[in-house]
Amino acid sequence: MYIIIVGAGDIGTPLIDIATRSGNEVVVIERDVQKADEIASQYDCLVLNADATTKETLDDAGAARADAIISTTDQDATNVMVCLLAKEFEIPAITSVVHDAEHMNLFRQIEVNTIENPQQLIAGYLYRAVSRPAIVDYMQIGEEAEVFEITVTEEAPIAGKTLTEAGEDGLLPDDVLIVAIEREGEDRPLTPRGNTRIQANDLLTVYSAIGADPKLTDVFGHYEDRAV
Repeated sequence: MYIIIVGAGDIGTPLIDIATRSGNEVVVIERDVQKADEIASQYDCLVLNADATTKETLDDAGAARADAIISTTDQDATNVMVCLLAKEFEIPAITSVVHDAEHMNLFRQIEVNTIENPQQLIAGYLYRAVSRPAIVDYMQIGEEAEVFEITVTEEAPIAGKTLTEAGEDGLLPDDVLIVAIEREGEDRPLTPRGNTRIQANDLLTVYSAIGADPKLTDVFGHYEDRAV
């Protein structure tokens, strides 16, 4: 893909790293001279030391043929302007960071993809890492629902049971789904079926409409989380 990344700060720089390592054609727009020079020396991409809120800059960046643009600056006003200009160039995929929740509606009105308050997301992730150590990884969906990864212990009530048996025994509510199983010795994740038997040390990807509730993590053998 041809991707334009606006901003080379704490969010933009790792994004540039991922995008270039994935083999994309990347153009970076960064107003700060020092940051622009650092990116140009470290990554295989074109770097423009310019103001991304002007149509001329986006034209120089090749916006007319870009597949995507991602605005990562720490100023919502700048990100909005970049997105509006990207609309004029009819860039297919437009994504922006949004720092202030009060500005979210504005971004929705111009119909762009958004990532809200990344600092808050990181803070929440770090808190979860210490408060619920059994959860390997997680993603929140809406207000309560979560997708998370958790390892089944030897003592887990679900260990040794099929998913059908776990449902019949009331271990897995209707709004909880096991969506993938990573098992030692298997080359790829298993797709769970009703007759799939859960084993100790399985790494499960779980969808829960009520999140990683302690009563649910008990099912996988992580009783120590109940006290958190």
